[in-house]
Amino acid sequence: MDADPNRTARSIAQPSDRIRADTIARAPLHIVLVEPQIPPNTGNVARLCAATGCALHLVAPLGFSIADRELKRAGLDYWDAVDVRLHDSLDAFLSTWTAPLWLLSTRASQRYDGASFAFGDALVFGKETAGLPDAVLAAHPTQTLRVPMREGAVRSLNLSTTVGIVAYAALARLGFPALR
Repeated sequence: MDADPNRTARSIAQPSDRIRADTIARAPLHIVLVEPQIPPNTGNVARLCAATGCALHLVAPLGFSIADRELKRAGLDYWDAVDVRLHDSLDAFLSTWTAPLWLLSTRASQRYDGASFAFGDALVFGKETAGLPDAVLAAHPTQTLRVPMREGAVRSLNLSTTVGIVAYAALARLGFPALR
């Protein structure tokens, strides 16, 4: 691992180098991974973003380098088709984000299938080992969603599985914009 695991992420995710502002503004949804730790999860989510046109936001600190072999393997050769932004912290992301957002948590009371998703919304997912901070969830109680599971069977679903479930439900609500 690099001494600075975000160094490579910054070089890939520089807005001026990677993404034109009008491109990211056209994204139907913004997938936000807060402090992701497992490279294959992030790679799988990147592949989903490439397939759907969703923008990918990675919130530091990352538990790996973007150059990580497992991350590249999971994302295959689709990284060039993904609009990626790197944010220094969750606070930094939240302080600049102005569009609606939905926070996903196993601790939420509202199910994801009842949400009124709209074009440009952000779907925010916490790190694999801890989820999103309680204070953030408490600050947005009407925007906090969960995916239903059998009680006591598992603590949570895999991050990339959860992103896929919720992202495609939101895209369906939007009429699958620009998808065939």
